[in-house]
Amino acid sequence: MDFIIENKWLILLIIWGLPLSYYRSKFRKIVYQTDSWLINIKPVFWKELEGLFGNIYPENKTYKRFKKFYLFYLSIYLLIFLGYQFF
Repeated sequence: MDFIIENKWLILLIIWGLPLSYYRSKFRKIVYQTDSWLINIKPVFWKELEGLFGNIYPENKTYKRFKKFYLFYLSIYLLIFLGYQFF
């Protein structure tokens, strides 16, 4: 029990980070407009960053909805990471 209390930020970071690869894969497939699994191992990320912080498909409702969700997910992930670093 002491281990869990002492490492609660690390445990929370690991649990929250588990679905990250799935969400990133889904977002990359929307941004690069492909269904290929190879998009997950390619190192290209400029268009991904542009899609995350810009609006590359203003008419695509799926992109806009998932972008909002992904930004929310990443911001919570960042807050947990900062909590782990500073507390």
